[in-house]
Amino acid sequence: MRLCMAKFFRINELDNVAVALEKIEAGCSENGITALDDIPFGHKIALCDIASGENIIKYGNPIGHAVSNIKKGSHIHSHNIATNLSGVIDYKFTADNDYSPENTDLKVNAYKRKNGKIGIRNEIWIIPTVGCVNKTAQKIASDANAVLGEGCDGVFAYTHPFGCSQLDEDLSNTQKILAALVKHPNAAGVLVISLGCENNNLNEFKPVLGDYDESRVKFLVTQDVGDELEEGLKLVKEIYSEIKNDKREAVGIENLIVGYKCGGSDAFSGITANALCGAVNEKLTKAGASTILTEVPEMFGAEHLLMQRTQNREVFNKTVDMINGFKDYYFSHGKECYENPSPGNKEGGITTLEEKSLGCIQKGGKSVVTDILGYGEPCVTKGLNLLTGVGNDIVSTTNLTAAGAH
Repeated sequence: MRLCMAKFFRINELDNVAVALEKIEAGCSENGITALDDIPFGHKIALCDIASGENIIKYGNPIGHAVSNIKKGSHIHSHNIATNLSGVIDYKFTADNDYSPENTDLKVNAYKRKNGKIGIRNEIWIIPTVGCVNKTAQKIASDANAVLGEGCDGVFAYTHPFGCSQLDEDLSNTQKILAALVKHPNAAGVLVISLGCENNNLNEFKPVLGDYDESRVKFLVTQDVGDELEEGLKLVKEIYSEIKNDKREAVGIENLIVGYKCGGSDAFSGITANALCGAVNEKLTKAGASTILTEVPEMFGAEHLLMQRTQNREVFNKTVDMINGFKDYYFSHGKECYENPSPGNKEGGITTLEEKSLGCIQKGGKSVVTDILGYGEPCVTKGLNLLTGVGNDIVSTTNLTAAGAH
């Protein structure tokens, strides 16, 4: 049960804190609670006395512990609460969770691709194999957008600083992501641009790419032509002639893949936008669609709730490996796993990573977790997928796209 007072909002009946819905001055009273301190907008107020060492409860779960005795009505933030997060955890599997999508007539208007996937856009993408040709890619995209007609939603150059001076896993990750972008169904056609001398040259990249539609995927090595801008525009026009007559048609919503990530969280994210996203997530997965939640560090402290919703022991074990593996990555570099909340998060009322994570995972609603994906791994399972990735907007958005999110 949620308790909404005029000035405070308690999210869960188990909570011993509430969120200030406005700036509250010391001495203000509401429902038997008198603020002992000034409480900034979005920050926490104690609903009862909390002894030093006791857990602070929000969203019905611990978000840390009191480092001093806290009186009812006190401001709770970095000065009197500390995280409970530390090392890896020996999690215990509880039970299977049935995932049985409902039959539905829900449709989405999309473009059917030859490989059976759907696109919700009909764009032409220009993918550089190396950062050295970024400006060339951008210029070709600009020139193409100035001359192409209807039937294409735009030409976009997706630039990056990688592709050269990379080896082993570093290069493999770059190739995996770029190959996934080339095959993304929102791209009706793709021009891949190479400089020619980079580590990720076409002889190295094409085997990673695998099969592709030769009429819609073209390649340009700039060192092999006299005028790369002229040649690039020519190839884009060839792609355009192939894709310009593509038409949307109604397809089942189960073909849709929707990605979720965080961005600029404050104390209200978990009870407004993220909660709404979670409700949509539940409707999508019940209809047989796929959803993806990423940014693993922003699951720390809330991962147990995701594990309780795993479909079976195999998915549970993969979730444990993802969480503990990511923590071990931090520890191997001499870093703690809980130093995620940014100054902006804290100013907005978020104190600990547990608190941020509990708000973050609201985007998953109560959907059953059906699979765990590696970095850049394609999503092939219906239901809620967890995608291995960092808590960074640009990286995680690219990661979601590579996984197939529309």
